[in-house]
Amino acid sequence: MKKRNTGLLFAATSVVSLTNWFLPSPSVASSPTVQLKTEPSLDKVLPSSEPVKLTLKVVDAQGQLLSNANLQLRLLTPAPTPWLSSDFPIVEATKLLEFNATAPSGKLQFEKVMPIRGTYQLQAKVTPKVVGDFKPFEQTLTFSVPEKPVKYRNLAILAAILLLAGFGGGWVIGGRQNVEPGEIAPQRVRLLLSGATIVAIAALLIVNISAERASTHAHSAHSHATTPAIQKSGGLEVRLSGDTNATVGQTATQTVQVTDTANGKPVNDVTLNIQAIALEDNELMFAYKTTPNEQGKFTWQEQFFDGAPHQVVVEVSPQASAARQFQPFKVAQFVEVEGISPPLSRRFISLGYFTGIFVLGLAGGLVLRRRRNEPEYQNI
Repeated sequence: MKKRNTGLLFAATSVVSLTNWFLPSPSVASSPTVQLKTEPSLDKVLPSSEPVKLTLKVVDAQGQLLSNANLQLRLLTPAPTPWLSSDFPIVEATKLLEFNATAPSGKLQFEKVMPIRGTYQLQAKVTPKVVGDFKPFEQTLTFSVPEKPVKYRNLAILAAILLLAGFGGGWVIGGRQNVEPGEIAPQRVRLLLSGATIVAIAALLIVNISAERASTHAHSAHSHATTPAIQKSGGLEVRLSGDTNATVGQTATQTVQVTDTANGKPVNDVTLNIQAIALEDNELMFAYKTTPNEQGKFTWQEQFFDGAPHQVVVEVSPQASAARQFQPFKVAQFVEVEGISPPLSRRFISLGYFTGIFVLGLAGGLVLRRRRNEPEYQNI
């Protein structure tokens, strides 16, 4: 009897195990997430180049879009790397962009130029427009932008030039030198040191002049279209206001206000096509198409990282499904940007690298020349 019960228990256990093996287990519910896609792909994105189109999707556990989602977005630049500075050291570890947006279909897009190489953080705080539709959540998305290949090429060329120059200097110094009475050093050594001093002074002048131009070129005159910051058209009054003076490393706030000229009430059934253009090269730096909130406003914070003057342009157009129809029109505002010179410590680090490469070449030339001269000294 005991053997029979043991056999029945073994058979039941086997049936349960096989059932659990073949039947799919119930999925564990997960929270909603934000998905990020870039165009072009991240391996083709270059810093301080073409704008990158970032597409965000708010999806549920099944991957379906969550409609009527409010997003608070904050884009942060990469952290500083003390021994390998980027093109814009002041921009490192700062806020590049921040704004609140509504995604009626659960999807939104915007374009932004990434100033430096490294890992960016896009912080997203998502809440439902209708309370109870889904649970609010926060998510931090990270993506990396590679360095420009041309920088590696230029660095290799400069390092080769410094090595050759140092090797040539070491070769000259390591040779047999005749010191005439009253001379501190041989003539060839004195000529070499004089030439190195002139080159060093010229290099320091070039570096400081370039840094000075980078910090003051924002104040030079630029011709740009004079579009007013306040426009009345189609029964609407659109006002673009905010900071007209900005500083590299800090964000500037811009606000668009749309009201009805008849009753002064806010209007939100229009489309705002926002663009920030760097006037120095007439390049698009930021673009976003949205609608005003219930107060008829849209506010964003943006950093003008390159120190060039910018023009913020907002085109107002009617929505296709709205009863209010009018001809699209624009408002614009000029933003003067103050450039900041790189810290002196960063300049000394770069100078230390270049000096080290030169000294390495100098030591190599000196050692090889002395080894070559050893048989000559032995025969004397």
